[in-house]
Amino acid sequence: MTAPKPEVTPVNALASAATDALRAIPDPLTGQDWVSGRQLQSLTVEGGTARVAIKLGYPARSQWPAYTKQVQAALLAVEGIGAVEVNWSTEVKTHAASRGQALLPGVKNVLAVASGKGGVGKSTTAVNLALALAAEGARVGILDADIYGPSQPLMLGLSGKPESPDGKTITPPSRFGIQAMSMGLLVENQAATIWRGPMASQAFDQLLRLSNWGQTPEEGGQPLDYLVVDLPPGTGDIHLSISQKSPLTAAIVVTTPQDIALLDARKGLQMFEKVSVPVLGVVENMAVFCCPNCGHEEHIFGQDGGKRMAEDFKVPLLGAMPLDLKIRLQADSGQPTLVAEPDGKLAGLYKAMARQAAAALAMLPKDYSGVMPGVAVQPKP
Repeated sequence: MTAPKPEVTPVNALASAATDALRAIPDPLTGQDWVSGRQLQSLTVEGGTARVAIKLGYPARSQWPAYTKQVQAALLAVEGIGAVEVNWSTEVKTHAASRGQALLPGVKNVLAVASGKGGVGKSTTAVNLALALAAEGARVGILDADIYGPSQPLMLGLSGKPESPDGKTITPPSRFGIQAMSMGLLVENQAATIWRGPMASQAFDQLLRLSNWGQTPEEGGQPLDYLVVDLPPGTGDIHLSISQKSPLTAAIVVTTPQDIALLDARKGLQMFEKVSVPVLGVVENMAVFCCPNCGHEEHIFGQDGGKRMAEDFKVPLLGAMPLDLKIRLQADSGQPTLVAEPDGKLAGLYKAMARQAAAALAMLPKDYSGVMPGVAVQPKP
C-alpha cells in the first residue's frame, strides 16, 4: 500500500493568499495598503518563490529596503512561500491644479512653499525639499518666485544667464540634479528689481510659463514630477496673483515657533484655503537649539508653535528642523544640506518631510484631462 501523496497547494491559491497577506500591510505614509491603492503591479509564485512588483505614487527610494522587509515578513508567513523577491519603482501621477488652471507643459505637479513672514528659512526649506525629492527618485525643478529678493542662485551656486534656444523661451540650468530658474539669473550683478506689483506678477508668470521645464524630446521628453515654487513672503497682490492664476497643485507653509511668525504664517495658510489650494502641511524651522559644546537644548523662539498651528488647521506637521549653524553655512556656500551632507541627520529630516509631503500629494485628486477623449460637435447635415 503506497502512502498518499502530500497535498500541494495550487500556485494560484498561493498567489491569492500572498495578495491577502499584502492587504494587511498599510503603506507607512498613506495608511492605505498597496493592493487597495492599486500600486501592486504583479505578484507571482513559482517554486515557492514569490515575486512582487510594486509601483509607488511618491518618491521614497531610501525606504525601499525597509518596505522590502515588511513585504518579506508578510509573505514568508504564508505556507508554501520560502523566498520573496520585491521590485520597487516610482510613478508620480499628474494631479488636478487649483481652480481648473491649465497645466504647465513639462510639469506634472506644482508645489508652492510659502511663509507669511520673511526670515523663517522658507527658501532654505524649499531648496532642500526639492533636492530631497530628487534624492528619493523624482524629477524635480525649482522656481524662485521672489522677484525682489531672489536667493536660489546663491543657494545652488548658479551664475550666468540661462540659454534661450529660440529667443522666446528659456531653458533653466540644471544643478545637483534639479532644474532651477530665478530672476537672479536674469538681472546684472544682482541689481535691485524696482517694480510695482503688476510688473512683478507678470515677470513671475513669464518665468513660470516661458521656461522649458522637463527634458527635451531629444532627451526622452520626460516631464518634471514636481516643480517646487519658492514664493516670496507675505500675502499681497503678487501672492494672490500667483495663487489664482498659476496651476498650483498644493502648498507647504513654513514658520518658526515664534508667535509673531505664526501670526503671519496663519494668514498665508488661510490664503491658500480661500483660493482652494490644498495645504500638505506645516514645516517648523528653528524649533530647538542644541548647544554643540554641552548638548543642552533651548527653545529660543518658543516651543511647538508649528505643531499647534497644524492642529488648529487640521493639517500635518511635516517636520521640525533645529536651529543649526550648518544649515545656514551650507546654503550660503552654494552647497545645501542635501548636497553637503546627503547622508547626515539633517538631510534625513528633510527627506522625511519630502516623502510625507509627496505621499500626501499622491492622495489628491488626479488630473485626467490628458487621457479624456475629445468631443467633437458637428452640425446636422
